[in-house]
Amino acid sequence: MRTLRIGVSTYSFWHFKGEKVEIETCIDRAAAMGFDGVEILHQQMHHEANPYLQELKRRAFTQGLDLMGFSTHQGFVSPDKSVRQKNIDHTLRCIELAWRLGIPTLRVNTGRWGTIKSFDDLMANKGIEPNLEGYSDDEGFAWVIDSLQQCIEPAAQAGVTMGLENHWGLGRTAEGVMRIVDAINSPWLRVTLDTGNFLENMYEQMQRLAPHAVLIQAKTYFGGGEWYTLEIDYARVNQILREANYRGYVSLEFEGKEDAETGVPRSLALLRETLTAQPHAEPVDVSRRQ
Repeated sequence: MRTLRIGVSTYSFWHFKGEKVEIETCIDRAAAMGFDGVEILHQQMHHEANPYLQELKRRAFTQGLDLMGFSTHQGFVSPDKSVRQKNIDHTLRCIELAWRLGIPTLRVNTGRWGTIKSFDDLMANKGIEPNLEGYSDDEGFAWVIDSLQQCIEPAAQAGVTMGLENHWGLGRTAEGVMRIVDAINSPWLRVTLDTGNFLENMYEQMQRLAPHAVLIQAKTYFGGGEWYTLEIDYARVNQILREANYRGYVSLEFEGKEDAETGVPRSLALLRETLTAQPHAEPVDVSRRQ
């Protein structure tokens, strides 16, 4: 069985803090560090004009890198139909951007209730927040399903597979993600599995999502995490992915406080060592990398 290819999210170089690190810079650094591909964080782009998009594509190609993922944000958990429509329109625009960039998969979210305004406070509460008063989870799921359903045909026409991430809100658990994916039942909506977003029963939940994944986002926390630190056994993750016959990309999301110049290559070394091992091999000792 071939080894998994490992890319890096541009998020690894910019954690929504301080001045944005340009996508071009991220591509150059990813190539120098030895990655196979780059996942672009939409919020990190400085504009969306087509010449800029094509320059990013050209730059990656000449550096020997795939542009293999496009990470976007949307929120469909709102009783206000106009808010949902705004997020549908945003998702459709991002599908077009991914198509123009030649990127085959788009990370999508459910969104959340928004009753905890601060993301720092949300993380301190393990991603759990109360519902908007007067509304149920069932209503929220119906809004998300209807909204994503409207994006299926455009995604199919563009050849861009949406990957619903376990990313807080109604997608906080594997059960919530699969409730939406199963309801829509389309090859154009699958799963983006983030190894760092399950704060309980992480391996069991990974096993639930792995057979449906089109992209794996692998978190690392050298220097301590920006919001929390998880001890993730990537040899065990490798076993889960192999058992699910996963053959796609793994995208590093370095979320540690260590400088990216050292934390990102250390993370790549960890993932190459653990995720390229054949299943049932002797366990890899990764303690020296912590």
